[in-house]
Amino acid sequence: MSGKTAAFKPAVIVICLLLAAFAYLGGCSGGGSDATKGTLKLAITDRQSDSFGKVVIAIREIRVVPRGLEGAADNDPNLPVLVRFATPKVVDVMALRFLQEPLGEIVLPAGSYSQIRLVLEPNPNGNRPPVNYLTLSSDLNGSNPIPLDTPSGQQSGLKVLGPVEVKAGVINAVMIDFDPNTAIVPRGNGGYNLKPTGIRMVQMAGELPQFGSIIGNVSSSFAQWSSATVSVKRRGTVNDSDPIAAGRIFSSYTSGRWQAPFAVFVPPASGSVGYKTFITANGFALYSSQAVSVAQGDATELGEIVLTPQ
Repeated sequence: MSGKTAAFKPAVIVICLLLAAFAYLGGCSGGGSDATKGTLKLAITDRQSDSFGKVVIAIREIRVVPRGLEGAADNDPNLPVLVRFATPKVVDVMALRFLQEPLGEIVLPAGSYSQIRLVLEPNPNGNRPPVNYLTLSSDLNGSNPIPLDTPSGQQSGLKVLGPVEVKAGVINAVMIDFDPNTAIVPRGNGGYNLKPTGIRMVQMAGELPQFGSIIGNVSSSFAQWSSATVSVKRRGTVNDSDPIAAGRIFSSYTSGRWQAPFAVFVPPASGSVGYKTFITANGFALYSSQAVSVAQGDATELGEIVLTPQ
């Protein structure tokens, strides 16, 4: 197998949504006794960062947004509440490397959902300590928390874009990938903003008690692209017709090109079974990688993937 294995560098929040999602992923049977509903279970994990010692968020509630209700307010009764915490759930996502912390579950009607919203507790005014904050890796004692400004997280929820197709009686897994290189934006005054478009959703075929990842960066300097679908299939003694992991990434224009990093989370595999990564974007040729191995707790690096215009 080709590809090299590297330690994780950029931090991510990864939220495992065990649900009937993405119609082209089979998933597991189950999901409640109602034949028109599926079960969604939620957990959180992360990757590490060279830049930050802590990334702490205080989650007040989590909502699922049906397609067509993207503009609805957080208190709209048509937005199912996955979980609401009487006391905000405080999570240091940097402390969860390759660990998953359950957050809650909900039974949902089958159908199409366009977003997951993370509604955060606002940082207090005055001189009180922030509840959403980060510390820099150079702050070894973590004694200088820097408030993380999350205006959309308190007003309309951090909107993590899908799509998610909930199928009745099927449980699949989705991870929400929080990459601080794109989701945390430094301001000129020394502060930091949280940018929701830097958070991505990754669909998987099932719950992963152990996992590694395939990472890379997708770019084009010749033509603009707004989003792309990244999918992974097994190759070797097992050959998938449907992907075992998939999700959308969203580009931004930086350093003279349109680009976006990605991370796909898969079970460890080596020897007779490897993983091929496919990337599709409107107006560009299909990208297909060589088959690579993935080790538990490590990232297999595909490097820079330059899209070819059609």
